[in-house]
Amino acid sequence: MGMSVTISAAGAQDAENILKLQYLCYQSEAELYGDYTIEPLTQSLDDLRADLAGGHCLVARLGDEVIASVRGRIDESGTARIGKLMVHPRMRRHGLGGRLLDAIETHFAQDPAARRFQLFTGGRSDSNLRLYRSRGYAPVATSAEGTRLELVTMEKPAASGTYVASA
Repeated sequence: MGMSVTISAAGAQDAENILKLQYLCYQSEAELYGDYTIEPLTQSLDDLRADLAGGHCLVARLGDEVIASVRGRIDESGTARIGKLMVHPRMRRHGLGGRLLDAIETHFAQDPAARRFQLFTGGRSDSNLRLYRSRGYAPVATSAEGTRLELVTMEKPAASGTYVASA
């Protein structure tokens, strides 16, 4: 009998598990760019706790294990800034990233202040770019951070992520 994955809001008690997951998940990004000083690998537990307190975070659990996470917040311009979408390496390619992205968009779409969703990813991360494009995101800017890391900012209107399923 297998366990099912559940998605729920993260609590303060999840901070350490999210940080461990973040460190594990961002190793592949660091390797891709040859830069192990990227922010997800250097973020402290206190900084992560502040992120969690200042926004909204979701986790996916398999039993008691946190296997995926995403977080975000709405800024003063009405932009829901989504970040740190991560899935445990052994759980990738099962649709969890898309499910989490849909879930956090649904959460922010309920806020009348939300006008757009925005996120960024590494320009060399083909699988990330493919996921975001499949969910309606389009590139709006590219920037270089340091000498190696190229970031692609992507966004879409908040209304485009709100659909009602029917039979």
